[in-house]
Amino acid sequence: MNTTPTPAPRIRKNLPGFRKPGRFWLALILFLFLGGLLALRLTILAELPSVDDLESRLVRPTTRILDRNGRLLYEVLDPNAGKQIDLAADAAPGSRYGIAGIPDACVQATLATEDSRFFWHPGVDPLAIGRALWQNWRADGAIVSGASTLTQQLARSVLMEPEERYVQSYDRKLREAVLALQLELRYSKAELLRLYLNQTYYGNFAFGLEAAAQNFFAKPGAQLSRAECALLTGLIQYPTGYNPFADPETAKNRQLTVLRLMADAGFITQAESDQIAAEPLRYRSQLFAIEAPHFVMYIQDQLVRAVGVDRLRDGGLEVRTTLDLGLQRQAQAAVTRRLAQLNCLPQGQKKGTSGQTECDPGTEVAGNSAVARNGGAIVLDAASGEILAMVGSPDYFDESNQGNVNAVLSQRQPGSAIKPLTYAAALDPEWSRQAGVEPLTAASILADLPTAFPGGRGTAVAANGSFGDSGAYRPENYDLRYHGPVTVREALANSYNIPAVKVLQRIGVTTLQSIASAAGIGSFTGEYGLALTLGGGEVSLLDLTAAYGVFPSGGYRLEPKGILDIGYLASSVQSSLPKYPIPNIQSPTVISPATAFLITDILSDPIARLPAFGEGSVVELPFPAAAKTGTTTDWRDNWTVGFSSQRLVGVWVGNADNSPMVGVTGIDGAGPIWRDIMLAAHPTAPPAFTRPATVAEVTICAPSGLLPTQECPRLRRENFIAGTEPTRPDDQFVRVAIDRATGQLADAETPAARISERVYWNLGPEYADWMKSQGIPVLDIGYFVGNTSPPNTQYPIPNTPPLTITSPTPNSAYALHPGVPAERQRLPVRGYASGGVWHSLRLLVDGEVIAQAEKATAVESWWQLASGPHRFWLEGEQNAGGPTERTEVISIVVE
Repeated sequence: MNTTPTPAPRIRKNLPGFRKPGRFWLALILFLFLGGLLALRLTILAELPSVDDLESRLVRPTTRILDRNGRLLYEVLDPNAGKQIDLAADAAPGSRYGIAGIPDACVQATLATEDSRFFWHPGVDPLAIGRALWQNWRADGAIVSGASTLTQQLARSVLMEPEERYVQSYDRKLREAVLALQLELRYSKAELLRLYLNQTYYGNFAFGLEAAAQNFFAKPGAQLSRAECALLTGLIQYPTGYNPFADPETAKNRQLTVLRLMADAGFITQAESDQIAAEPLRYRSQLFAIEAPHFVMYIQDQLVRAVGVDRLRDGGLEVRTTLDLGLQRQAQAAVTRRLAQLNCLPQGQKKGTSGQTECDPGTEVAGNSAVARNGGAIVLDAASGEILAMVGSPDYFDESNQGNVNAVLSQRQPGSAIKPLTYAAALDPEWSRQAGVEPLTAASILADLPTAFPGGRGTAVAANGSFGDSGAYRPENYDLRYHGPVTVREALANSYNIPAVKVLQRIGVTTLQSIASAAGIGSFTGEYGLALTLGGGEVSLLDLTAAYGVFPSGGYRLEPKGILDIGYLASSVQSSLPKYPIPNIQSPTVISPATAFLITDILSDPIARLPAFGEGSVVELPFPAAAKTGTTTDWRDNWTVGFSSQRLVGVWVGNADNSPMVGVTGIDGAGPIWRDIMLAAHPTAPPAFTRPATVAEVTICAPSGLLPTQECPRLRRENFIAGTEPTRPDDQFVRVAIDRATGQLADAETPAARISERVYWNLGPEYADWMKSQGIPVLDIGYFVGNTSPPNTQYPIPNTPPLTITSPTPNSAYALHPGVPAERQRLPVRGYASGGVWHSLRLLVDGEVIAQAEKATAVESWWQLASGPHRFWLEGEQNAGGPTERTEVISIVVE
């Protein structure tokens, strides 16, 4: 028997029908994966920077900041020179993160704010990537979230070229992620933290935590408190916007956000967060070689906007600014000298408790104990907006008075310095048309009388006035007097408050907000009342001075400009590249040239401002110049802003800590500084202001603003926008016949020998009390008009309507304020009758009687504001059963 086993059949493995499918697909997938990697390496990851170059890239060339004539203001040296944090492996005693010289609180604040999972990811955070992809998908594919870790930020800012850093694409994010992974393999977490904290930009040319600690707090980084660490960390996200020197309040709010994130991350408790938030922050600056320090720090913000933080960090730039260093030094000297005169005490006078010192022998003393420690000044070219000088404080390095806070950029209440914009809107035909009222003229009469403005509170404090129990706003003039009928020219030139509030009531608060915004003031965004025209809002000195630029420019908005050009140092490898373009901003028209001239003409009129300023005041210069002062009620802010045809100069005086001064006005505080700087800014006299062809000069009756008659006691010339000239003869001054024996009006029975003529100033009943207080004879219009038989026709009866409604003002707009009880938002409604006592008088609103009087000459009442348009009129009968007389309808709107 054959026992040999039968051999198994041989399988031909090389035949396709006998191939194992798993190995094929595995090989195919491996091939495609490797091919994809190769393609990725040859395309997206091509020419990826080497992580070995990281530390060599931290050494950067200098950047030079120059004035307009090439004189050095500041040289930004290598930001890491002398400020490199020790990379020693041994940390400071008690440190948890292995980084010498850096407080744990600074590390924790950075991690909580920028990368809370830093120690748990390999350089790329999958959770953050997933969240970012979801957010981007919901935004229709737009990149709205980047999910960058600290390591990715380091890779982007140091290893990538400037032109790639800000590209919003997934390709750039992939290259950044690969670099981050390589950095994590090359460096430890502690080393990466050290590198990140040593190159991050904190603002004010401070690159790295050590430089920031020295710049903002004048101390080594190792000595930073938890509160200071939180503040500095908050700057990383938006260094220019959170700059504590420019906006301490915003910086403080950002610090509170960082503390909340630290508590959320478990680094501190909520109780510790509250305790740290309560710690005071003392911003200080170190002494270093710099000219015009506030301006240089302002320029660094402009540079960040122009070229970006990373390009600024790379160095090698040469920045030619608009500053005139010679004028800057003169302006700085004027601020320092005049403040010293305000604050020092005369020789031998007893010192107070406000830190004042005795004046040096021979020092001119201003005459009061002002306690005004800070001041700022700005000089702009009236044609281009170029900043020629910027003084942010008397001494940038004065720690005791927060000298490094830039007063030119700080938000402050402007007082009456905002009034020119109110009057500009009221005089300008287009702004008046938008407000639904006829434009005023420089000769229009305004009643400077005691007035209560219902609902005038807004959210602003009572500026130069008070609020009564009814919620009505009762402004007062600076001199606490009432001046009766004043022209717009007199009201603005003398800065009377009550007329200014009436003008704002006429055009509406929103109109002032709109014209201010159009002129470059973007801070009037809240809900305001009528006190806005007296300084109830806040504005920076730079913005207010630039807004005045609409006047010498002929109505165009003036944009402040600080940089002429940005190039590269001759020693830089990029020196052959073209300079960065500085865009020319198109200046929109804000007001008409005629309106701009009228405001300029009023503010430069030394005669018109005599009652308030006197003769030879500090704002009078040996060449044509316009000026406006402003002082807040509580003496915290003091302004003088003005201009010639070539230069604009703004000055603020006060205290950086917002403490009040003692009796300092725009005349004796900011005024002398403004005068000194204006003279320095004009080595030769500038040309006079140019009158546009659209402005006509007309002779008028000075007290009434109407065309002169034989009875008008005083004439003058006035400028009018073409088409707004007066066409009606004066009717305020009336010639009447008087019985010399009785002093009463003559009648048909008065013998001719006893009749004499007298001219009366007929202002109307609302002026009666003021006229009596001034000793001005008041004409009994009711008796005179009721006399139907004058002695002869040479004494005509004035054309006085039988009924007159004096309040509200026609075509006015009012606003209901949600924060004031409805019953306190009321409007006075008044009217009077001519020709003696009337049988019946009635005030009506929308056809309903709100007040009625019998046997009366006048009637008044309060009407509660209600939303919508409304119609007012006065009607009545002079005799029982007689015809009903009625006034014209007065229309208003309540918003």
